[in-house]
Amino acid sequence: MAVSHRFVVVVALFITCLITANIIIAKQISIGDLIFPAAIIIFPVSYIIGDVLTEVYGYQQARRVIWLGFFCNLIVVLAIWVAQILPPAPVFDAQGAYERILGSAPRFLLASFVAYLAGEFANSFVLAKMKVMTKGRWLWTRTIGSTLVAQGIDTIVVLPIAFFGVLPLSVLGIMILGHWLLKTAYEVLATPFTYIIVDYLKREEGVDVYDYKTDFNPLRVS
Repeated sequence: MAVSHRFVVVVALFITCLITANIIIAKQISIGDLIFPAAIIIFPVSYIIGDVLTEVYGYQQARRVIWLGFFCNLIVVLAIWVAQILPPAPVFDAQGAYERILGSAPRFLLASFVAYLAGEFANSFVLAKMKVMTKGRWLWTRTIGSTLVAQGIDTIVVLPIAFFGVLPLSVLGIMILGHWLLKTAYEVLATPFTYIIVDYLKREEGVDVYDYKTDFNPLRVS
């Protein structure tokens, strides 16, 4: 398939959302009585874009983009880490602030990377399978259904790895449930926009991939 400018835009938006989320995750925000990382405002968008990628271009293209996003994020993390350990110039008096905001603990980075791969691949897999099962009908069932599964996996992976032993189990359980519900609600509210984008891309690109004989091995990107 020839690469179109529309596909490039979708990929760029996906990776931008991912990297942005991992930068602003250092800030904690309050929504009611629950505490969330600020990444909650942008990270669910990467799942919505992932839905668009799989729905329009198929699992194989989505798989390539997921791995591309992973390695782009890894480059950002490594660059931030190298900049952190380099000796600061005498005129730079914000080394402590830099380390506090951008110097994520290795434990949290591990949680983020594992959760990202598990969640995004689960999202793409479930949506692709449901598209075949529903014969392309009822897009909303696929976007919401895949999000329920994928965001559940993402949340169950990232929060226990990041906060087990740091927060009481009761607090951690409430946090997991709150994250899962909020991320799913995000997808539900975005469904009308997802329909508009998917319809536009299918019409303009002239493509609507069904993964009938796709190898769903996440490691096979050729």
